[in-house]
Amino acid sequence: MRITLNEDKEIVDAVKAGLERTGGYCPCRTKRTPEFKCMCEEFRNQIKDPEFEGYCHCMLYYKHLD
Repeated sequence: MRITLNEDKEIVDAVKAGLERTGGYCPCRTKRTPEFKCMCEEFRNQIKDPEFEGYCHCMLYYKHLD
């Protein structure tokens, strides 16, 4: 298993700018609560799932199964 940034530089730049604007909270979420601090709780839980392969909610990170 490995985690990489999205290969689309425009998405990465947009999400990183949003993270700066929100103080590190997922820019795709309206609430600023601990579970939405990047790397969000939702994606951390997806990482734990041995069957999950895919992007986090904001598409910044991708979990590979290889």
